[in-house]
Amino acid sequence: MTTADLLPQEVSPWALRAGLPLAAERLDPVAATANHVQGVIGALRALDFAETAPAATYFAGEEPADAAV
Repeated sequence: MTTADLLPQEVSPWALRAGLPLAAERLDPVAATANHVQGVIGALRALDFAETAPAATYFAGEEPADAAV
């Protein structure tokens, strides 16, 4: 799934909707950050976790001690 990058002029209405008015000089860095976050989320969604057990099945400290001294 791909999405178009958020443009700086599109940032202002979204920020206002969230109750965060932005000054004009903040639009470019906020758009760049939002696009980066979207890219990271897209990469995470593309991962296949089919063979990964849920975190609730892992118990720390229950692994056998097999280190040699």
